[in-house]
Amino acid sequence: MTGPVLGIETTCDETSAAVLDDRGRITSLVVHSQDVHQLYGGVVPELAARDHLRRIEPVAAQALKEAGVARRELEAVAAAAAPGLIGALLVGVSWSRATAFALGVPFVPVHHIEGHLFGPVLEDPEAVPPFVALIASGGHTLLLWAPEWGRYFLLGQTRDDAAGEAFDKVAKLLDMGYPGGPAIEGKAAGADASRYALPRPLLRPLKAAPAPGDFDFSFSGLKTAVARTAEELEAKGSLADEAPHLAASFQEAAVDVLATKTIRAARAVRCPRVLLGGGVSANAALRQRVHAGIGPQGRMFAGSPRVSLDNGAMIARAGQFRLEHGSFGGMGEASASAPLPGLQPWDPHAHA
Repeated sequence: MTGPVLGIETTCDETSAAVLDDRGRITSLVVHSQDVHQLYGGVVPELAARDHLRRIEPVAAQALKEAGVARRELEAVAAAAAPGLIGALLVGVSWSRATAFALGVPFVPVHHIEGHLFGPVLEDPEAVPPFVALIASGGHTLLLWAPEWGRYFLLGQTRDDAAGEAFDKVAKLLDMGYPGGPAIEGKAAGADASRYALPRPLLRPLKAAPAPGDFDFSFSGLKTAVARTAEELEAKGSLADEAPHLAASFQEAAVDVLATKTIRAARAVRCPRVLLGGGVSANAALRQRVHAGIGPQGRMFAGSPRVSLDNGAMIARAGQFRLEHGSFGGMGEASASAPLPGLQPWDPHAHA
């Protein structure tokens, strides 16, 4: 790399731009979080796209100003091209492609999940493969085995709701606000997490050798259990008093599933290095459980909230990697569900 790279993130409800220098260091990072969705307790795709359209130019301009970089000095423009809300993605990809064309520099489409994999390395140069990665956010929950950058094996993924989506829906159900992750974490602090016995979906005893589905997730049943419990408490007139305890019990169950499967996955591939990415990875209880589970011989990588939540810096860093290797993984246009470049099925017998 010989010059700075601008990264653009518009997959959901954050409009973000960041500039990295030629060594992959953050020189600016600007994030605009849309607040209109708080009225609905979840993201409204059309409103998200419209807000991105209004914000993207001023957000990018602010990032360039803070970095002290003129547009003509950019070496490339990277943008999250998949997966995400298609309307939101189209805003970021169209703006970035047009800007790159006008400047005569490469446009680098980036897979959002790969961006999250590069998030922690922005703050810790040792956060590099090999590692097992748990990516947990409002739209994604999956476990990956990454022996090297650009080569990934899918260990497991959610079969229904993403972990962050479950947090949002439970928070809405308990009238705790949006986004649900920090709202529930705050309300759960000091509450009794053992008050309600909630299910741990798909968390069954591990056999001698991993089997297909062992590392998959499901949160819809847990969400339904919370809803039914809340209905019973509402009928008794005690929901307001019990909501913090129910929130704490939900968080305990969700963290138990996420942490246990992550630790088991690390043992299955015999790699004590674990990386956490996505908004849910900011949860303190999850970090504590994973850190304790991998033991003193292990290593956990988890960035600060600014590089864990959706942001332009992680997109720029993944874009630098793709640009340096001359491969964009077949990505081009915006796509709501394009596969992660370099993703391969995992064979427990071949990779354990």
